[in-house]
Amino acid sequence: MVGELKAGGFGGVILAADVSAKTEKEVRFHADAEGKEVVKAEFVMDEVHDAVGKRAAVLLVTDEGLYGSIKKQIDRHN
Repeated sequence: MVGELKAGGFGGVILAADVSAKTEKEVRFHADAEGKEVVKAEFVMDEVHDAVGKRAAVLLVTDEGLYGSIKKQIDRHN
């Protein structure tokens, strides 16, 4: 995960509500270094699993347009 963050080339990062404090801090540090936004959503890791088939706390969205669309929906619900 850190390698992908350091490489840049992504739209932004979405964090599940139940992400650990350590993981959130590390993700925010590396995303900030790349000038990328991090959004914390209301959904939890189990809901990510239900939606995409993998339990995850960190979702790195590579397409900036898709990230923007997802962020709008998160902002609307937060």
